[in-house]
Amino acid sequence: MLVFYRAKLAFLSVPKTGTSAYETALAPHADLVLSEPPALKHAPVYRYNRFIRPMYFNVCDVELDVMAVMREPISWLGSWWRYRQRPFMKGRPNATHDISFDEFVLAYMKGKKPSYADVGSQYKFLERQQNGTGVTHLFRYEDQPRLQQFLTNRLEVTFELGRENVSPARKLELSDDTEMRFRRKCAEEFALYDSIPTA
Repeated sequence: MLVFYRAKLAFLSVPKTGTSAYETALAPHADLVLSEPPALKHAPVYRYNRFIRPMYFNVCDVELDVMAVMREPISWLGSWWRYRQRPFMKGRPNATHDISFDEFVLAYMKGKKPSYADVGSQYKFLERQQNGTGVTHLFRYEDQPRLQQFLTNRLEVTFELGRENVSPARKLELSDDTEMRFRRKCAEEFALYDSIPTA
């Protein structure tokens, strides 16, 4: 998570949406950088609302805008599946080396997920809170030009992105039946993604 006080902006770090590269590029311009531990780096809206927002609202009398990036839901799961195939993961309980993407998605839809498919939910991460706190600027991971233009304008800085935490290249093969079931079971994920402006 990054907080830019003068720009009145908090940038939440949704896992598997490329935010580590943005953190590296923008950390020198941020007033607060939460990069460790993962529970703070990847603090969802509810945790931001409980711990980070009060610091600025109660002490500085400032309400920050909240921005985040969301990835297309199938691509997001695909990134997790590939990420857990990195060589050093071999033999670990949450590794996916011997699991097809179809099997991974089916496991993700179970009520009690196996550890390798227990990766959370973008929808839950971004869920608006009862006091109204929520994401005010949401961007598609697939629309990098719009995201970068927003940050350039809002922060009044120029920056260059590197590539970080790159997952092994693997083709995502998903059966029509599994995709249909996933779209039905996790409809709120797709609805939120489809609601994000593209222009």
